[in-house]
Amino acid sequence: MSSLAGLAGGGIARATGPVLVASDLDRTLIYSAAALALDMPDAQAPRLLCVEVYERTPLSYMTEAAAVLLDRLARETVFVPTTTRTRAQYGRISLPGPAARYAICANGGHILVDGVPDSDWHTQVLATLDAGCAPLAEVREHLVRTADPAWLLKERVAEDLFAYLVVDRALLPATWVKDLAAWAEERGWTVSLQGRKVYAVPQPLTKSAAVAEIARRSGSREILTAGDSLLDADLLLAGDRGWRPSHGELAETGWTAPQVTAVDRRGVAAGEEILRAVLLAAAG
Repeated sequence: MSSLAGLAGGGIARATGPVLVASDLDRTLIYSAAALALDMPDAQAPRLLCVEVYERTPLSYMTEAAAVLLDRLARETVFVPTTTRTRAQYGRISLPGPAARYAICANGGHILVDGVPDSDWHTQVLATLDAGCAPLAEVREHLVRTADPAWLLKERVAEDLFAYLVVDRALLPATWVKDLAAWAEERGWTVSLQGRKVYAVPQPLTKSAAVAEIARRSGSREILTAGDSLLDADLLLAGDRGWRPSHGELAETGWTAPQVTAVDRRGVAAGEEILRAVLLAAAG
């Protein structure tokens, strides 16, 4: 249970060893076309690198400058892509730089080591979820029953760990997510609205717990983190230092913490600014 308890203020950092950088991906380092926020004149827009293709269509991007920064960061630190994506969804992404030794998928439900899932970690996660919150089937049934077909586009279960809906944000009632969050909290679950997706995730299923395990294995002396959503809050609190963009769920709610810096930029430019700040901190 201890390795799934998460971190507070970088408590497991050591005096020696590498720097560990754990960053969320979507809307933190990589961006869909709808999330780029290119608010400058066309002639001044940054050159973009496609880092994900889905069904033969380009899907996610970062700036070319951010790609150079990430390549360097991946060579100088223990860089850990840390995502709520499933393993299959993560596998579509091709990040610049050397392949990550470790990656975290399904919001901490899976640790990949050289691309291979760690079965012992996953077994430990499942045991923790069974003991700590309502079953997935109950939450999924509530999601489907209370969602309106007028705005519900898709309903999915991810890795048999959590559920999410794809919705039409323009038609989504303002109070529905708030009401869902209150219902879910009583059952040990967290609700997060990210773009067109409404996630329902067990509270014990955290990115920070998986980061703690990787930090233990790698003997990291310092943990640097980045993220944009409610599901990244525990990750940001786990770091000695953290960064979030000026967009996303955390920015919209004004969430902050003493060790977390809100960068000034939005959209794909924020990803570049975060990488620049993390690289500077790692070098220091």
